[in-house]
Amino acid sequence: MSQVNAVEAVGLCYCYDGAEKPAVDNIDITIEQGEFVGILGRNGSGKSTLGKLINGLYLPTGGSISVYGKPVTNEDEAYQARKSCGMVFQDPDNQMVATIVEEDVAFGCENLGVPSAEIRERVAHALETVGMSEYAMTAPHMLSGGQKQRVAIAGVIAMKPRLIIFDESTSMLDPSGRQTIFELARQLNKSGTTVVWITHFMEEAALCEKLYVIDSGRIALMGTPKDVFTQREQVRQLGLDVPDMTELAAMLISNGISVRPDVLTIDEMEVELCRLA
Repeated sequence: MSQVNAVEAVGLCYCYDGAEKPAVDNIDITIEQGEFVGILGRNGSGKSTLGKLINGLYLPTGGSISVYGKPVTNEDEAYQARKSCGMVFQDPDNQMVATIVEEDVAFGCENLGVPSAEIRERVAHALETVGMSEYAMTAPHMLSGGQKQRVAIAGVIAMKPRLIIFDESTSMLDPSGRQTIFELARQLNKSGTTVVWITHFMEEAALCEKLYVIDSGRIALMGTPKDVFTQREQVRQLGLDVPDMTELAAMLISNGISVRPDVLTIDEMEVELCRLA
């Protein structure tokens, strides 16, 4: 028996009230269970709207979308989708609802009607997973931005979703904080959680399994990071950059140095340069 895909969308559209053009326009996507998928696009491209459609926060105005084989066409179905699909937003303050960390992490479970004893177990496990157990009784406003984001992730983990959407969840953090949150997402993915990573940081995108590049609500490019970022000029025309190592590879090639054009990371570049030594 074949495994049901985490997300399937066909001709998916969403138009905001009063808008002349749809924010998401005739998109087809397939996300398999256990994948780590990146969604890229300049500001206003529709990538966050797509994330909210996957999570059932928005209902399609055209086309169709299903989450783990169940269609999302009305509020009841959207509520069911959100039981298996969590979302971590850009600003963790927008997800903070309680006066102490422990209560904040428990909030989503309480809404799902999880028994109290089980909630306590889930909260303890979620805080341990994100490395925030010692802050369980701390007021959220006393935490740093990175710590707040980890608490927000813990709140999602506690609900035990099969899929988590990270909607530019590192954009307000410093480089160290960004790396911590991204590595946490990769850890969750390795343990079986499907991850949709919405970002404008190319170094993060380079480490995803598959990329969708959105422009004006449509899919402009898709494929592995190597497939996408070797199309340097097209990526730039879409208002995006390529990873630094991909740019360096292109510069070396233009100067007659034979390296692979699809280098994405420092580690890959190190291998190429050692090969030339």
